[in-house]
Amino acid sequence: MGVRVGIRELREKLASYAESTVPVEVTRHGQTIGFYIPIPKRPGQAEREALLEAGRRMQAELARLGLTEEELAADFKRWRKARRAG
Repeated sequence: MGVRVGIRELREKLASYAESTVPVEVTRHGQTIGFYIPIPKRPGQAEREALLEAGRRMQAELARLGLTEEELAADFKRWRKARRAG
């Protein structure tokens, strides 16, 4: 699966998370604000394959959290609208 870390910890340990193969759920004040889904580096791996792998990993994380793409997109739109208004 993945790990759940606060934004402060992500900043402090960014290099180690960037080199990891484990997906990271990023939180702020206990609320999920994003995901970092690393793309495994393999010799000769094409960019297209890497993007497809990232998509598969994102789908697995959404399933683990019980979310759909539509719910995630709607939440993001609400967050963006609130941020612009605030």
